Amino acid sequence: GFLFALSLVVGAYQGVELIGITAGEAKDPQKTIRNAIQSTIWRILVFYIGAIFVIVTVYPWDQLHAIGSPFVATFAKIGITAAAGIINFVVITAALSGCNSGIYSAGRMLYTLGVNGQAPKAFAKVSSNGVPLFGTIGVLIGLGVGVILSYIAPEKLFVYVYASSVLPGMVPWFVILISQTKFRKVHAAKMADHPFKMPFAPVTNYVTIAYLVAVLVGMWFNEDTRVSLIAGIVFLALVTISFYAFGINKRVPVNLQAEDMTDKKAV
Repeated sequence: GFLFALSLVVGAYQGVELIGITAGEAKDPQKTIRNAIQSTIWRILVFYIGAIFVIVTVYPWDQLHAIGSPFVATFAKIGITAAAGIINFVVITAALSGCNSGIYSAGRMLYTLGVNGQAPKAFAKVSSNGVPLFGTIGVLIGLGVGVILSYIAPEKLFVYVYASSVLPGMVPWFVILISQTKFRKVHAAKMADHPFKMPFAPVTNYVTIAYLVAVLVGMWFNEDTRVSLIAGIVFLALVTISFYAFGINKRVPVNLQAEDMTDKKAV
């Protein structure tokens, strides 16, 4: 049960790597990114680990399935009668925050793909405020489709869609873990004076990779997530095939600045 639950729990943590995307727009990345990472770790410890710790000190873990929402039940037990409303408010604001970060990151990823010639050139266009216009619109269309499916699709659709994002969502983690290990070997001399070191690296990299593999194994043996794992494998295969079949890997980055200057002169 613990191994099966990991396939859904791990999805709650996916997205923390989006902090790295903001480095390109930060005034002082060395300071702001370090502070953001440290605050993220504390938030996970408090709101995830801490919250679960409080719940299991109030209710036995094997009785949680019979009390509905464990958070609501815990608040109600200590005398907070408006617990349901409080939890709903927290859930909605958390969902909006996650949605906002998803729109931000996906829009800029599409922009980067457009600049590199790996996606339609339209995604490389930005608004007067520097916002990737068509990338953001594309993400919003996807969100709209998700809302429609939530009303007309089967009950287990959420589990399928949620779990199917786990494997593709792990790809950045695998890439980060492997590339960081190689980066430290290539720049070993500079790592001695690095201001923000990963504790116990590279051992932590290998342990994390083993953990991610264990999650995938659990998804395969769980009937509810096996279909989603297969869907994730098919998706990654299609992306890989299209990368080579359509010559995306051979395209050169588009010189958008030069094109913009040409357009302005023409006007």
